[in-house]
Amino acid sequence: MFENRIIDAWKKDKKTLWLFSVLWLFLISFIAFFSKLGSIGLLDKTEPMFAEAARQMVITGDWITPYWNQEVRFDKPPLTYWLIGLSFKIFGINEWGARIPSALAAILVIVLVFYTLKNFAYPKSSWLAAWIGSGIIALNPFWIAWGRTSVSDIFLSSSISISLFSFFLGYAQSENSPVFLGLSTKKWWYLGYWVFMSLGILAKGPVALVLPGIIVVVFLIYVKQLVQVIKEIPWVYGLLSFMIISIPWFIMITTAHGQEYINTFFGLHNIQRFTTVVSRHPGPWYYYIVVITVGLLPWSAYLPLALTELKFWKRYEVVHSSRSSQLGIFCLCWVSVIFLFFSASATKLISYILPSIPALAVIVTLFWNKRINNNKPCLRIWPFVFLISCIANIGILSGFALASFYSHHLISNHSIAMAPELEKLLLESHLLIRGGIIWSFAVLFSLFLIWMRNYRSWLWVANLLGFLGFFSWVCLPAAQIIDSQRHLPLREISNLIKIEKEPNERVVFLGFMRPSLVFYTQNVVDSITESDIENGFAAKYFEQINSQESILIVSEKKYLDKLDLKKSEYTLIQQESIYKLIRIRKQTMANKFNQTL
Repeated sequence: MFENRIIDAWKKDKKTLWLFSVLWLFLISFIAFFSKLGSIGLLDKTEPMFAEAARQMVITGDWITPYWNQEVRFDKPPLTYWLIGLSFKIFGINEWGARIPSALAAILVIVLVFYTLKNFAYPKSSWLAAWIGSGIIALNPFWIAWGRTSVSDIFLSSSISISLFSFFLGYAQSENSPVFLGLSTKKWWYLGYWVFMSLGILAKGPVALVLPGIIVVVFLIYVKQLVQVIKEIPWVYGLLSFMIISIPWFIMITTAHGQEYINTFFGLHNIQRFTTVVSRHPGPWYYYIVVITVGLLPWSAYLPLALTELKFWKRYEVVHSSRSSQLGIFCLCWVSVIFLFFSASATKLISYILPSIPALAVIVTLFWNKRINNNKPCLRIWPFVFLISCIANIGILSGFALASFYSHHLISNHSIAMAPELEKLLLESHLLIRGGIIWSFAVLFSLFLIWMRNYRSWLWVANLLGFLGFFSWVCLPAAQIIDSQRHLPLREISNLIKIEKEPNERVVFLGFMRPSLVFYTQNVVDSITESDIENGFAAKYFEQINSQESILIVSEKKYLDKLDLKKSEYTLIQQESIYKLIRIRKQTMANKFNQTL
């Protein structure tokens, strides 16, 4: 095979292999996570809430209690705030500083995927498997999306992923592995399982302990290694690291805030999220089947075959195989537990499935690795099914091409209302045509590989190159255009507020709250929603607030128009796109809202 000839040619010079690997990892990591990382503003609503809480920690010196908009924020533990706050101290308080910890966490998983596949891909460990696997995870849209935003999801997902890969690396190591600082390499990897599981708890809570624990137990029971591995794990070091890393902050925050913290974090944001629908995020039982299928495109076309190739139903063979060959089964247990756990949850969010993406990438890579090495398939109809999967892959790429060419027709009326010039700017930039051309070339390349029967096992190249080109030359510049229309106007309003705001003057956002306003104004912003107007709270608020006679109002034009304000009743300071910044007497606002009741 062509791949084997390449590797054989390089085997005499491993420095070349390592150099290429480093360059590959740098390329995909830079494009996916570093390129233009700070060029767009923080995305409402969650990202600026984490960034502002971190900024508060930096300016107040209180690294125990997270605050946002002068209120305690008990939603999540402190790791995300700590990492962003530390980054702010190094890089300054800006978008780059807020996002670089997320990018580094995402990249660390990619490197560990590379290392794991290089050493334990089955049936034949290879550099090529490591390159494919690292590319699949790095260029996955979900991994990129959360790896470029300053939220806790990527830290939880990275912590769980690194913890589980560390466990497998310890499990697969020889008993005679080298000793370093008094512990064998095997035990160091096991210790990494505990350390990163503990960091996951600090990122998002007990789920980072529950999920890896269940996954490991299920896997060890399946391979009949539970008792043996219990003897291998360095429990003293593991439990000690767990207690040192994860417990102290919970003690301090509970001591400071008592039952209020326990009820909010453990009650609402853990137990209640699992048992009831929170924040209007329900979903059917098949919700995550759809999410995984869409999130793993086009690789999901091969997922049924990849799962079949694991031969998970042949437990006897798996149990009596070497530990180093069980990576696929381990990742299957990983994906299955996460899928079943969150499918049982009443609250469903796309981000919940994020920790399974690295395992899915490994499963797909093992499939391609076996195909490249031309191993005997487990089913007679395998070549036909593989061809069908390849055709489905080409169909998906064709769908990407058509969607790119005609995506301006898919822009919703809501998007047009929020950014009236968006469709025009996207058309003028020719990015949509560029995207269609990139995917069209990927389709043509795929068709060529299909036609050349001996090179069908290289179809993965078309997928990786398509994603690499599309993200580099379409997604990144398109994101800047979208930002200029949807988020930049509010940032410009925020900068103006810092100049215009008088002492003791209140800032109020009327409508659906935009947390980025708090971060960019570096000020407290009160929020008045449509429901506040309907139930009479708005009128009472403007009558009772402790403020000087005037207040600053930020709102979309449609909300202000409903109040039927006369030009003589307010001063228009600035209008940016759909947003207006006005100064108005608080009593005038109270009267207007009383009239609406």
